[in-house]
Amino acid sequence: MERDGGGTDGLSRRRGVDWDAAEASPEFQELVGARRRFVLPATIFFLTWYFAFILLAGYAEDFMGDSVYQGLTVGYCLALTQFLMVFVLGLMYLRRAENTYDPLARKVAENAGAALEAEPQSAVPESRAQRRGAASAGGRPEVQS
Repeated sequence: MERDGGGTDGLSRRRGVDWDAAEASPEFQELVGARRRFVLPATIFFLTWYFAFILLAGYAEDFMGDSVYQGLTVGYCLALTQFLMVFVLGLMYLRRAENTYDPLARKVAENAGAALEAEPQSAVPESRAQRRGAASAGGRPEVQS
């Protein structure tokens, strides 16, 4: 499908979705800002934690080798916290997505006119997978002239 200069394809334009207006909307800006306010600090925190572990492993061998409990060393404990950190940050993101990002995204979609249930199916072109399925079923896709 050819793209026009407005950044939207012809099908989206026919459906009445103005993506430029959706991107400029306050709801979309709020969604992007909310995600950025979580993702950026979380990423910085995790990378700092990770590289601190790498630096400690490389330069503080005596500290990392100290036994905490019957052969369990500080290094192993800190390594296990990497997994815990990924799990906790993932849960935090999922909770925030459910409570904040998803409602904002629904609001953006509604305001952009993305409720397309009333659109007739004939306006939607056949997908590549549908064409392949028809060809593999022994039939040939119909060519409209």
